Amino acid sequence: MRTRWFQEASTDCPLSEYPRPQMARSDWTCLNGLYDYAITAPDTGFPSAYDGKILVPFSLESELSGVGKALLPEQRLWYRRFFELGPMFNGKRTLLHFGAVDWQCEVYINGKEAGRHTGGYCPFSLDITDFINPGRNELVVRVYDPTDAGWQQRGKQVLRTHGFWYTATSGIWQTVWLEPVDKHHIINIKLLPDIDRSTIRIKTILSASDDCRLKASVLMKNREVFAGEIGFDESVRIDDPCLWSPESPFLYTLKLELFRAGELCDRVESYFGMRKFSTGTDENGVPRLMLNNKPYFQKGLLDQGYWPDGILTPPADEAMVYDIEAAKSMGFNMLRKHIKTEPLRWYYHCDRLGMIVWQDMISGGRYIGNLLAGVLPLTGIRIKDDAYERFSRDKKEWRDDYKRELFEIIDTLFNSVSVACWVPFNEAWGQFDARRIGEEIKEYDPGRIVDHASGWYDQGGPELRSVHRYILRVRKPKDDSRPFVLSEYGGYSLVKENHVWNREKCFGYRMFRNKTALTKAYEKLHNKQVIPLIEKGLSATVYTQLSDVENEVNGLLTYDRDSIKIDTSVVNALNERLTL
Repeated sequence: MRTRWFQEASTDCPLSEYPRPQMARSDWTCLNGLYDYAITAPDTGFPSAYDGKILVPFSLESELSGVGKALLPEQRLWYRRFFELGPMFNGKRTLLHFGAVDWQCEVYINGKEAGRHTGGYCPFSLDITDFINPGRNELVVRVYDPTDAGWQQRGKQVLRTHGFWYTATSGIWQTVWLEPVDKHHIINIKLLPDIDRSTIRIKTILSASDDCRLKASVLMKNREVFAGEIGFDESVRIDDPCLWSPESPFLYTLKLELFRAGELCDRVESYFGMRKFSTGTDENGVPRLMLNNKPYFQKGLLDQGYWPDGILTPPADEAMVYDIEAAKSMGFNMLRKHIKTEPLRWYYHCDRLGMIVWQDMISGGRYIGNLLAGVLPLTGIRIKDDAYERFSRDKKEWRDDYKRELFEIIDTLFNSVSVACWVPFNEAWGQFDARRIGEEIKEYDPGRIVDHASGWYDQGGPELRSVHRYILRVRKPKDDSRPFVLSEYGGYSLVKENHVWNREKCFGYRMFRNKTALTKAYEKLHNKQVIPLIEKGLSATVYTQLSDVENEVNGLLTYDRDSIKIDTSVVNALNERLTL
């Protein structure tokens, strides 16, 4: 199955847009394109020959990669390509960036190890200056990915797909690129808007800060509202700020220039939004989600971010925009990014188009079993999550690695204007110490909401009472001082002939025969069960789901994004009533 963007993605350099919009430099080189690849035994050294070509950044298993085969746990995947540095790199340090590589990788430049990384869902960078030769250079990447034979964070990836478990993705699955920088350069920035004080706090991390000065300018459209020298951790006042919201997604431009001994060392461009996500109470004392200090109903869709031809990797930048705009066109103002991360450009598009994001952490560990995952949650039995073996988090090493990757994801997405809520655990998959971890997240990032245990086994932690309901009637839980959110529900399904991944194995919670029947059932569900709960405290909804995914046919869009399966005028009308 292919999307409409398949041919565009099959070019020499797919997804060639600048990959890091919130810290952009003008000089860079995209290394997406055709690489040599080989699959070997684990104890094999550099391949003496390669098996063929693979199109990066699409994973080995995807059709767009040009390979379309699984990487088994006892195998290793190798990539190789050659590159030359242009004049922009003269006299500069050379940074090599990877958007994401699943799961463990070693990177070699001209036969020497330049670095390694563990974790399949976060970007990482290496300074490869000392490994570079004049003229032609060789880049080799070695990958190990055990998928569901391992304990690592992998989300819904499995070697044998079934139900809501999907095709594994191994190796490079986001953009690879090179960037020239001065020895003294900006490594990262951290932006903290404060609408109550009308300030933006700018924390700048440098490679070296000796004798360095930083200049900043803030633009509101084309009008400069601040310009001057700032410290490396300083708040800048924004008078009468224009607030960001899905209805008015206004973004300020931020430009930073780093000087040393009077010479310009680095220049980056970023952006930010003045907005505030919090919880509070409405005029009746009911706990609510707040946006910019006002009660605000978040009406969302579960968004798993899978593609039939690219799997985890969107086939094109326009494909990411299509999904976001499709959700917005139906009246939704939020997407729950479910158990995966996206390329940074996806969050940029949510920022500029006005789409709130709830970001899930990636699940890991073995499957906890049907009793814990499917039966006990329906009884209302509450289970403590500090029995680590019960939730497949037996070893401290596994739990530590989860926390490392969790906070790496938070750091990666910290500046994303649209990210409103962190979801560390979903339906008890690999859950442990959820209350404590939720509190640690809240302390680390107090400017966002935390849904510490989405769906099952609430531990009384921050900051939501988060309920999942499929098939059974939607009901408000017992009184709670936290806002009540319906963080998964619906799952109504329809097979659109010739637009399904596997006609023989279609999966859904309730199946409908045609668009009319699906629309009527969707309308009845909201009129009878969902909308009446708003006055009782319901503050957000996440309907399952934006698009079909492999065997699942419960999307509002088909998996190939060819068509919308429901009457959008009805969905829009209902979303207008999902408000406070």
